[in-house]
Amino acid sequence: MRSTSKDGVVRIHRETKGRKGKGVSIIHGLDLDAKALKNVCTELKKKCGCGGAVKDGTIEVQTDDRAKLQTLLQAKGFSVKLAGG
Repeated sequence: MRSTSKDGVVRIHRETKGRKGKGVSIIHGLDLDAKALKNVCTELKKKCGCGGAVKDGTIEVQTDDRAKLQTLLQAKGFSVKLAGG
């Protein structure tokens, strides 16, 4: 796992490794406490219609639609970049 930089930018990575080919989007850089992370995760899961979890200060959402996640997070006032492949 990459170390999260504290530049205020939220990054959305796509990962399939160790998941039998299924893609998940991993959201790094949200500088929130555990309860707030869980609330954001719940909202993203509902809006995308998929599953997900909060792990080690990051949010994993079981969708490949990073553009939709980017739009939802920008609407909440975050500066968001799509990172990785």
